[in-house]
Amino acid sequence: MTTKIYSVPSISCGHCVNTIQMEVGEMAGVQSVTANAESKVVEITFGDPATEDSIKSLMSEINFPVAA
Repeated sequence: MTTKIYSVPSISCGHCVNTIQMEVGEMAGVQSVTANAESKVVEITFGDPATEDSIKSLMSEINFPVAA
C-alpha cells in the first residue's frame, strides 16, 4: 500500500469532502480517503489496481484537480 497527500485548492466545504471521499473511495484498490476542507488536503492510501495517475485523473473528472 502507498499513502499520498495531495493539495486540492478547490475543496471549500463539507460537501466537497464527502464527494471526494465517496468517489475516490469507490475506486478499486483504494483503501482509505481522508479530505480536509480547512487545510485543502486529501490523504489517500491505495494499492493495485489504483495508481497515482488514475487517482489524479478521477480527481480532475469530479472537478477537484490536484495542485501541481
